Formats: sequence, structure tokens, C-alpha cells
Amino acid sequence: MEMPETQHSATKRQVWNAGRMVGAKRALKPKQIWEIRFYLNQRRRLRDRALFDLAIDSKLRGCDLVQMKIGDIVSGGQIRTRAIVMQRKTGRPVQFELLPDARASLLAWLDRRGGTVDDYVFPSRVDHNGHLSTRQYARLVDEWVTGVGLMRSEYGTHSLRRTKASIIYRATGNLRAVQILLGHSKIENTVRYLGIDVEDALALAENTEI
Repeated sequence: MEMPETQHSATKRQVWNAGRMVGAKRALKPKQIWEIRFYLNQRRRLRDRALFDLAIDSKLRGCDLVQMKIGDIVSGGQIRTRAIVMQRKTGRPVQFELLPDARASLLAWLDRRGGTVDDYVFPSRVDHNGHLSTRQYARLVDEWVTGVGLMRSEYGTHSLRRTKASIIYRATGNLRAVQILLGHSKIENTVRYLGIDVEDALALAENTEI
């Protein structure tokens, strides 16, 4: 009996996630952060170092990160110590800090990049009036992590968003603070995003003496 064409096509069509690792991407550890910074510094990749540092400190989604403008992070010729952006996904503002390493790498990049406060921090190399695409950002992250010996299947752009939030949570156990920093409307979203489970809760409890 001949198989109907539609059924035959369905059996041949590959599942979108076949062979891929699906689920939350791992956060980077402090040692891995410095390995990537060293990797980028050795190759004199000012833009990539600034992009990496801004991604870590801002904890922004890729779509918000690539659309940041110079005026969002610069005031009076200096890199701000704190900045605020409006999230595309939620329409809510979120604030973040810029620590000395990020400020230094951003200043070095902007000195080379030039531009005005209305220009994108990371312009597209195809359309100079546009910004770096989220697809290209993802490709760069793949290159960075594989460059230091990590598996690209385990890390991605959300790894950078999750990294500092995870470090803060494990150091303080303050889930509400992490929720605010990530710009989540519900604390349940933060719990899922960080991948917090019973073991995490027990570990925090065991380290708290009364």
C-alpha cells in the first residue's frame, strides 16, 4: 500500500531540535569569564570585549543588548556607573550597573568607534545605520565559548544574561534582588530562569546558622 504524500513528507521532515541540546544554557563561572576576557584581549578584539562585558553586567536579553545606543551608557563623555533601558519583551524599564572592567572596555571601544549619542553602541557591519543583529551576537558567543574550550551546545546568549544573576543568587540567596536585576515581573519566572531546585534551597539553608 502506497503511503500518502502528506504522511510521507511528515515522516521525512526532521524535528527542529533533533540532535540539539534543548533546555537552559549554563551560566559561566568566574574563571570562564576571565578566560574569555583573556581570549578577546589577546586577539585585540575591542568590540567583542566591550560587548561581552556589557552583556555580563547588564544581564539583558540579546534583543535589548544589541539595540543599546551610546546615549544609554554615556553621560558627559564618561561611561555611566548605572544605566536604564526599556525591555522590548515586557515594556518595563530595568536598571543595571557598569563596573570598572566594563566601563574601561566600553570606553576603549567607543573611542575607536566614534559616533553620537543617537548611534548604536554596536553597529551592524552590513548596514552602518543599523545595529548588530541578535543572530550575529549569537554567532559571536559561540565563537567565544568554543575559543576557550567550552561546548557551544551548552552555552549561548542566555548564558551571559544568566551568569551574574546566578553568581549573585548563590552568594546572597536574595531571589527578590535577582528578580529586579533581571527585570522579571514574577518571581516564579526568576526561579525557573535560574533553575533553582530543592538542592539549591537546602544548600542555602545548610549554610545559614542561627
